Amino acid sequence: MAEPMDQSATASADAGKRMRLRYAGVCRCCGTDLPPGEHAVYEQSTKAVRCVACPPSASTGTTTDLTAVPPPAPAEGGAAGASARREYERRKAKDEERLRQKWGRFGGIAVALADEKQSTKAWATGAEGEERLGARLDSLASESVGVLHDRRIPRSRANIDHIAVTTAGVWVIDAKRYQGRPELRIEGGIFRRRVEKLFVGRRDCTALVDGVLAQVGLVEEVVGDVPVTGALCFVDADWPLIGGAFTTRGVHALWPKRLAKLLAGAEGSVDVPAVRQALAAHFPPA
Repeated sequence: MAEPMDQSATASADAGKRMRLRYAGVCRCCGTDLPPGEHAVYEQSTKAVRCVACPPSASTGTTTDLTAVPPPAPAEGGAAGASARREYERRKAKDEERLRQKWGRFGGIAVALADEKQSTKAWATGAEGEERLGARLDSLASESVGVLHDRRIPRSRANIDHIAVTTAGVWVIDAKRYQGRPELRIEGGIFRRRVEKLFVGRRDCTALVDGVLAQVGLVEEVVGDVPVTGALCFVDADWPLIGGAFTTRGVHALWPKRLAKLLAGAEGSVDVPAVRQALAAHFPPA
């Protein structure tokens, strides 16, 4: 999704704000590609952009009736990693402004010489992982596989990285670009409660499983009886040549190629367009 660089006032907040796009976008009304630098209108209510020539229209309402959801506009497919990329740009600009204020007239030199803060760089790393996985998922898009990226969870600042709808069910996918080898560790046993923990290298990432399960629950509320599966897709992790993928508490831990194979090979009777439309309406682009 695009983000403003230079903004100028327009008629009303409901009609949106005219701006020059920093990133490429797609008009949510007519589907026209909008290149960086193009003037467009950003709609706060829909978190989307439209051509200057296209009139504003009412936003799509939330519904769980899969047969009554209007088809989403092309832009509603979302842009993988868009919100993470925006957060990176926001933090980067804030870091640079702090340096400029600290060093005064030497601020430009300080900005040029300073290393990026790790906490800021992590957002760019995460955005790239989402973008790469998003591109692979987009390559699967067809009548039997529907894809949505970077979806905002209503009444929350959180988002779902990717949603894939297949004829066998829905996949809720969290993309991570971590270093190290993902592995499942089992603690406890006969005399202690059995606990499954997800590690990536030496890092305990068990909380990631909890996050995906929470997202799965939210998606299940929308799609009803349609099966929903959670996945943690680790991009650039140190996966072994043979095996490596595993499941913990019903959440798959795998890599992009393995995930794509599972999605492409799914078989069932789910109405992919209808389910995708319902999810696009309930979870708007972040």
